[in-house]
Amino acid sequence: MTSIVQQISDRIGPRNVLTGAEMGGYAKDATGAYISSPLAVLRPADTDEVAFIMRLASASGTPVVPIAGNTGLAGGTFAKDALMLSLSRLNKLRDIRPKARIAVAEAGVILSTLHSAADQHDLVFPLMFGARSSAMIGGALSTNAGGSNVLRYGNTRALCLGLEVVLPSGEVLNLMSQLHKDNSGYDLKDLFIGAEGTLGVITAATLKLFPKPRAYATAMVALSDLGGALELLNDLQQTFGGAVEAFEYMPAVYIQRHLQHFPKARPPFEQTYDINVLLEIGATAAHDAQVQPDGSIPVVSRLEEALQSHLSAGRILDATIAHSENQRAQMWARREAAAEITLGRHPIINADIAVPLDSVATFLDRAGAALPGLDADATTMIVAHLGDGNIHYTVYPRRNDPALISDITECIEEIVTDLGGSFSAEHGIGLTKRPSMARRKDPAALAVMRQIKSTLDPKGIMNPGKVLPD
Repeated sequence: MTSIVQQISDRIGPRNVLTGAEMGGYAKDATGAYISSPLAVLRPADTDEVAFIMRLASASGTPVVPIAGNTGLAGGTFAKDALMLSLSRLNKLRDIRPKARIAVAEAGVILSTLHSAADQHDLVFPLMFGARSSAMIGGALSTNAGGSNVLRYGNTRALCLGLEVVLPSGEVLNLMSQLHKDNSGYDLKDLFIGAEGTLGVITAATLKLFPKPRAYATAMVALSDLGGALELLNDLQQTFGGAVEAFEYMPAVYIQRHLQHFPKARPPFEQTYDINVLLEIGATAAHDAQVQPDGSIPVVSRLEEALQSHLSAGRILDATIAHSENQRAQMWARREAAAEITLGRHPIINADIAVPLDSVATFLDRAGAALPGLDADATTMIVAHLGDGNIHYTVYPRRNDPALISDITECIEEIVTDLGGSFSAEHGIGLTKRPSMARRKDPAALAVMRQIKSTLDPKGIMNPGKVLPD
């Protein structure tokens, strides 16, 4: 009998079936923690070829692991003895409809490519994070990716109107709605967004676009406490009508590490502050963006006035406002270097957690107080999407001891649970957080998830061993 890999090669072409050393770039994940040995890497060109592959895999019971840009941080694409299904050739922007403000994109479209295409129509697809030049739409949907603009626009799920999905059986599920309202039964697309490829292969999506801000007002602000930061955020939201796009927290140790890592970078302020926040306002109204005779921009002037008021009242300690695109880019480069700064050290506990907005300071205080009791020599690196409560709480334990790493992880989870938070905010579950799912996820919720999995994927071939605990 002809092998499944040969049958697929005959259909999609031998150049698009990688084996042996050719798979090296796919078999290693972005963190370097997970290195696998797939049966082959398959590079189909369209939905029909994906469906063909899935029909063969279903008939033979062969595991399939979908992969997009391979920028994940939780081991979600580990593919030992499985077919790795790359979506990189499904890279067509099928349609952009500016009047309806939607884009129809295949799963292999790189995020920055969609950004550029939307920009040509004075629109934005507002999913923004550091890996946007390599991350793909399919991966962003499969992990329900977040990023810096969730505060204004929501996670990837909120940006999606419809999906095209190839089920484990090879059947194509057409959910490519362009509707903002459709109350005709279960919203099936939400099953696949955030499922990390365990229920099917996302091959295309209908995505929302938004008016491109005509001007940005961007600033670095120093504060004495995080409670004051939340007051500042709420005041700015009211002042600017909900136009705050980003509100990012970087403590002093992060700023210091950034300067060490990038010696040519400039510090945000002349002196060091414990609490530093990058904030940005996106102005879409013409009157907020019209350059004035003196060269000023109204939205920037309004931000200056607002920050001066807070400074005079003692609610903030210092502020620097970007007055050029270059200054704005420098501020964002500081924040978007987070992965490069934090992921290079090992051993590492990469806790991606979320708590209610008014509990961020409480979490940091409690975790900071508890950590020395578990590991007196452990250090941390913290950065947060402060506007949506997502904290990247990275711990570097003194030794690579599984028991110690487990104790620290459970301590973090215990505080998060007590505060009504989540142990996973935007990185997904993959392999890394399956133990957390077993410990922290509601048993009834896990039972329902298992029922859904067994119904859609009765042979268990879709990205096996991920998300759901044993």
